[in-house]
Amino acid sequence: MINDSKRVNLSRRRVLCAGGAALFARLVSGLLGGESAAWAETLSGLVPEVDRLAVRVVIDSYQLAIAPNMKVGNVEVERVGMLPAGRSLLGEFGLSLHAQSYRRTETRNMLVDFGFTSEALNNNLAVLGIVPKDIDALVLSHGHYDHFGGLAGFLQQYHGQLRSELPLYLGGEECFCTREWIIGKPQDFGYLDRRALAQANLKVTYAEGPSVVADHAFTTGYIPNASFEKVLAPTRMTVGVHDGIGCYPDKLPAEKRTAHVIPDDFQHELATCFNVKERGLVVLTSCSHRGVVNTVKRAMEVSGVNKVHAVMGGFHLAPQPDDYIRETVVALKEINPDYVIPMHCTGEKFIEIVQKEMPDKFIRSYNGSRYSFGA
Repeated sequence: MINDSKRVNLSRRRVLCAGGAALFARLVSGLLGGESAAWAETLSGLVPEVDRLAVRVVIDSYQLAIAPNMKVGNVEVERVGMLPAGRSLLGEFGLSLHAQSYRRTETRNMLVDFGFTSEALNNNLAVLGIVPKDIDALVLSHGHYDHFGGLAGFLQQYHGQLRSELPLYLGGEECFCTREWIIGKPQDFGYLDRRALAQANLKVTYAEGPSVVADHAFTTGYIPNASFEKVLAPTRMTVGVHDGIGCYPDKLPAEKRTAHVIPDDFQHELATCFNVKERGLVVLTSCSHRGVVNTVKRAMEVSGVNKVHAVMGGFHLAPQPDDYIRETVVALKEINPDYVIPMHCTGEKFIEIVQKEMPDKFIRSYNGSRYSFGA
């Protein structure tokens, strides 16, 4: 396995050696069917700091139209409320988040993950008033269909309206591998469509190590297994490319290049993070296959920021036994975030326990909700 220092040093060399990086990008672009490819700006020194951050839930599976707006501590929570007849947010088993950050006169808009279907994504963006042409960056947390399924249809819907060479950050070539769902009867779990990315003129931006996103955010890059948490692998991936679909073996970690079908270990999974002035880190975990505790600790490690303001996203605890969930709550209490906002694949048992154990920190999330952090 490639260790973290080697990943970061490798990425830094790719960024600094401009001539080699340009050549590499051209070669990869040809291999990937035409989409522009690049390596993300590697973290060096302090992580970016923003004055304010607002995170909107674009897609999740649970919604309560009569939930009121509220303030929890210093977090403003805006609910969508009841919509006019004929309009509705769509919920599904998937996740998509819109992050809007502010630093002095600068504003950045990012879309993190894209839900299961483009029908839900495009509908909800319109209902929530999120304008695709204003998006500065896209981030894909990992190669599962419930996180990228809406992307191709989103790109088709807004073809010509998105900025040229809009960057799509992802944690590695494994995002492109074809997958099967293996719980119960094995079934096809889709693939990330390279051709759709090329047609939309996206710049595929590899962020295998900790990387800066749109000047305001950063990704964790590779998340090591450093706690009690076990990687959940409900899928297996196929290595190789057929008719332009799949992942190129020589772009994978060395130990996977000669494999054919292997269980997912989510080496490519990443979280998206913001350092909010006078508040601390806001960590968007997305799905936490590598463990929510591992994810948050990785964000702290790479940023050098020990204060965690909020942890939000999928925690992937729904299939886990009660003892494991309780151990997770204990570990989160030790990290001591100001707020815990679970979504997507977290599961009701965790919500039940964290409400009891961390009542002043828990915020229930609904589809469409907006959370504002900072002054």
